[in-house]
Amino acid sequence: MIRVLLVDDHPVVRTGYLRLLEQAGDIEVVGEAGDVSAAVARFVERRPDVTVADLSLPGGGGIALIRLLVAQDAAARVLAFSMHEAAPLVQRVLDAGALGFVGKSAAPGELVDAVRAVHLGRRYLGAGLLPACADQASRLEAKRLASLTPREFEIFLLLAQGRSPAECAEALGLSSKTISNHQTQIKEKLGTPTAAALVHLALRHAVVTA
Repeated sequence: MIRVLLVDDHPVVRTGYLRLLEQAGDIEVVGEAGDVSAAVARFVERRPDVTVADLSLPGGGGIALIRLLVAQDAAARVLAFSMHEAAPLVQRVLDAGALGFVGKSAAPGELVDAVRAVHLGRRYLGAGLLPACADQASRLEAKRLASLTPREFEIFLLLAQGRSPAECAEALGLSSKTISNHQTQIKEKLGTPTAAALVHLALRHAVVTA
């Protein structure tokens, strides 16, 4: 069962999405929230598999919420949904740490598909979004990956597999300080400020498997 936290500031909207998700059979809504602070509290309390969050939220907005959740748990899997679907907004949401984005104009079944994909650690962009969003993001990530040196890529691969810096140092026969320096460089080159973002990038490009 996929445990979902549902975040939207309109109770009627939440009720509609709750019914839609739970009708899928393999999804259970384990918490609801209507603003950023309540969402963070529910997240800490419920530890959902996936957080489905609107971007228009009191208390700082959905992008701020995504950053807060990723800060709480580097493995947090967030699916954003919004009535606004402009490419720059989608990119900002993904950069903040979300794994997926679905427009509120999407077909009902698409939200269910998105929750399942994000639960598996896969990026999901709604069918109604501009294809350029996905293409542009993928090309940029591929370019960033290609910029890694052989040693950086070796460390990146270990980190993406869930190895700690200490384990990387032991596996490669390097000092912890050297690994730490490389890790900083890797994150800067890839634009992945968190461990979760690094793993998600590796999954999207099939460097590692879920």
